[in-house]
Amino acid sequence: MDDATERDDPVIPETARMGRAALTVGDLDETVGFYRDAVGLTVRSRSETAATLGAGGTPVLELLADGDAPPRDRKQAGLFHTAFRVPSRGALGAALERIRERGALDGASDHYVSEALYCTDPEGNGVEVYADRSREEWPRADDGSVEIGTAPLDLAALAAGSDGAAEAPPGTDLGHVHLEVSSLDRARAFYADRLGLGVRTETRGASFLAAGDYHHHVGINTWNGRTDPAGGRGLAWFEFLLPDAGTVATARRRLSTTGVPVTDREDGFEASDPDGITVRFRAIPES
Repeated sequence: MDDATERDDPVIPETARMGRAALTVGDLDETVGFYRDAVGLTVRSRSETAATLGAGGTPVLELLADGDAPPRDRKQAGLFHTAFRVPSRGALGAALERIRERGALDGASDHYVSEALYCTDPEGNGVEVYADRSREEWPRADDGSVEIGTAPLDLAALAAGSDGAAEAPPGTDLGHVHLEVSSLDRARAFYADRLGLGVRTETRGASFLAAGDYHHHVGINTWNGRTDPAGGRGLAWFEFLLPDAGTVATARRRLSTTGVPVTDREDGFEASDPDGITVRFRAIPES
């Protein structure tokens, strides 16, 4: 690849996908129980200070206990919600049953591209569990952008189609993260201009961005008027999985040369967005 071609390619390639999200929490036991029993994730490993949860052998969530971390301030940027994507409507129906059993359902929406359930974990972190519609069904504007909307979701029909599973099935992953930022312009400049995600759709006070043709991997909004950098409990980091180690090295070099500070990690590197939210990059693990 010559230098000109590399400059034209996005830092995050179209084949990238989401990996894991990590949350800093005060009560590890209670939070693990929520994601296990309501969301349906399986506990893959557990210590006194951390837990890894996933589905079908794939880790999607890290919980990091820190009793000294203060609660997130109302002015601070950070997490709006993590969004766990299940592979079928039947699995979403089962998630509805589990969430209702805990009395945790906050809302539900038909977003045209997906059907989604919303709840809040014991630490106050927003959670979405959703199932995509087939891409052929996604409505698109004349310019090809995806049209994401919000309409009522028929919960009775969803529950009637439940597969009854107590756990999220294989194929469940972290579909996207939605962030509260202090400035849409600054956040778009980082995620779109620096990282190369495409702006898939925009609404009042929000933008939705993705690698490739997905409806969104990252949502950003200013709906609650956050003004301060991220901090305290809540989102510790989230990650993109890139195709291979060479792509990770190229992404690191390109971000560094454009003035974005990067920190090396054993399995990749990390950078911070304008609100201090940590974004990690590593290669897709070999199967």
